[in-house]
Amino acid sequence: MSPQLIALPTVPGAYMESQSGLQRANPKVYGNYMPAGNGALGLAFIVFHPTSNFHGHYLLGPLAERNAGLLALNTRYVGNDSMLLMEMALHDVAAGMKFLRDRGYRKIVMLGNSGGGSLAALYQQQAEQPSIRTTPDGRACDIADAGLPPADAIALVAAHPGRATQLLAKIDPSVLDEGDAACVDPQWDLFAAERIVPLDRDWLKGFRIAQEQRLKRIVAWVEHRLRELDRSVSPEIADDAFIVRRTQADPRTVDLTLDANDRVLGGLGGDARLYNSAANGLARFCTLRSFLSQWSPWHTRALGPECLRDTRVPVLVVDYTADQTVFPSQIREWCAAAGSRGQLAQIKGAPHYLTKGPDIERAVNLLDSWARSL
Repeated sequence: MSPQLIALPTVPGAYMESQSGLQRANPKVYGNYMPAGNGALGLAFIVFHPTSNFHGHYLLGPLAERNAGLLALNTRYVGNDSMLLMEMALHDVAAGMKFLRDRGYRKIVMLGNSGGGSLAALYQQQAEQPSIRTTPDGRACDIADAGLPPADAIALVAAHPGRATQLLAKIDPSVLDEGDAACVDPQWDLFAAERIVPLDRDWLKGFRIAQEQRLKRIVAWVEHRLRELDRSVSPEIADDAFIVRRTQADPRTVDLTLDANDRVLGGLGGDARLYNSAANGLARFCTLRSFLSQWSPWHTRALGPECLRDTRVPVLVVDYTADQTVFPSQIREWCAAAGSRGQLAQIKGAPHYLTKGPDIERAVNLLDSWARSL
């Protein structure tokens, strides 16, 4: 059986959210839908990510073979997080949930994979306890009256706590001039030739403080720039684009004694030094309003564990123990937020992106057996 490409109507977004006039006039999100192999309607999964293309997700076929449906859904921001508003992405997830409910599935499990974990937790929070009426910058975005269909359970699979949390952990504090990535403070250069591993723990405390200080400076500039634009231009265009450089400097990529698991050195892009200096990267291309919604720890609503704590459904936390971007301390955060509703499972030696058949089979077995036991 082959996946079915589906197009689902969604809620219109901000001015020029898409450059496509067709999409602006008739907004849709797209999913790859694989029904259960035997046509059963007892169980379906939905997997999504704020911006990654999940149409080729490694769970798409294997779950159907277990007689469970799966919808691999892309939000309107697929491949383009420069305009991403986490609040608007909730409407896109809702479109996928409604599709599965309309198909007649009796139990739906949200798969929060990687960056989809915080979006899944935020979605379920707002489905159970709707409260959001604006984006963090005060623009109308009525989630509270949208009637999001809740899921029956959440499985967090190699899920990090959120995009803002990731940026805070990875932003390079050595940058002295946001307009010149080469202008750095050698004291906080993680990749300096003289840097010794294991990293000095007192130096590391200062490094983490410096990371927070840099991110706060960017956030303060964003807030100031938005106030200027709100006073000076039409509301439709009261936004601006900017670049954030060097955002892959998590000390855990060079020191395996920190938050130790089974990972190898480096980040998801390989050598951490190269990854940090690449033309593309975490939070590289932003608009002001999008930055507050997804990248600011002091503004975003998508702080995964905090959102999960407000939900009531069963939770499975799946830890890939060789993950290079989701670490044991973050797994513990999820588990603490889930409390007695939660269950922890591990796939030993699995990296963040599963490519090996045995790892995928173990993940499928875990998800399917847990979901059917509920």
